[in-house]
Amino acid sequence: MPEKYRRIAIVTGATSGIGEATVRKFMAAGFGVVGNGRKAAKLTELENEFGSAFSGVAGDAADNTVLEELFVSANEHFGKPADLVVANAGRGLGGSVTDTDLSQFEDLLKINVTGTLALIQKAARRMVKAQQNSYPESAADIVIIGSVVGRHISPFSAAYGASKFAVHALAEALRREVGPEGVRVSLVEPGLVLSGFQAGAGYSDKMVQNFDDKFGPLLMGDDIANAIYYIVTQPPHVHISDIIVRPTREDYP
Repeated sequence: MPEKYRRIAIVTGATSGIGEATVRKFMAAGFGVVGNGRKAAKLTELENEFGSAFSGVAGDAADNTVLEELFVSANEHFGKPADLVVANAGRGLGGSVTDTDLSQFEDLLKINVTGTLALIQKAARRMVKAQQNSYPESAADIVIIGSVVGRHISPFSAAYGASKFAVHALAEALRREVGPEGVRVSLVEPGLVLSGFQAGAGYSDKMVQNFDDKFGPLLMGDDIANAIYYIVTQPPHVHISDIIVRPTREDYP
């Protein structure tokens, strides 16, 4: 079974948006995928659609037990460890510093920062060990989904942007730590991507329409999945550490 798949990937937030698009991109390329999301029914749909090439693990991507199960599932389902992890799960939160809903801020940090740190820590520990005898013949990738507002401050996404600033720092710190061990760490910073993210962040339909009027056509999940696929299909000695993807007309952030 191990020879059946080109790569074994773990993708969090796999049931919609960028995550689902990435799963589909990987599937089309002959990868085996363990996908995580809170929507168990959607994971079952993907299992039915893709058969044994996809294994779903339902649960919160900030739950340590769930995260551990992702790596166990890769080994048990595909007969080999994951050599590719996409830390995509997260949520948005609109609002400036003066009007951010603090009752939602703790959950934002838990999923966007703590959950991401826990996932990439588990991935890095396993991959560094595996790459001791595999690099440069084989690649190992940790791809982290950040945001343009984690690079350029937006007063209208203050709390969310702060969480992504933290994620960007973790990505760069991990790259410097494990890159010399043959593990690639890549940060993908999307601009405006049309998905369920906007509703979860509390953006009104009018606000989304304003974004589309000003910056459209907006990005879709497939656009970011294409960038991720480009990163992870480079030769093992080629490391794309940072990539920003915006709609052509989006001038800021």
